[in-house]
Amino acid sequence: MTIKPLADRVVIKMEEAEETTKSGIVLASAAQEKPQIASVVAVGPGGMVDGKQVDMYLKVGDRVIASKYAGTEVKLDGEEYTITRQSDILAIVE
Repeated sequence: MTIKPLADRVVIKMEEAEETTKSGIVLASAAQEKPQIASVVAVGPGGMVDGKQVDMYLKVGDRVIASKYAGTEVKLDGEEYTITRQSDILAIVE
């Protein structure tokens, strides 16, 4: 099954949270921060959104930084995805 986002929405898959610190301390799952870096899985077509023309500049495969609590989390075929608006994406990681 695939997800095809509508309008200015983007489907992203968050990267796994770090389980150890740089100094080697293992973190409990409750102490791990929610990851903000994700990869783009699908991109909507853009078009007219709220009376304004929206052009999509993200593409599948981009690594991005998303707002920490933006979007809707969805579980599909055992995988967790987040569907968010393109405007909730803060930066592209190169």
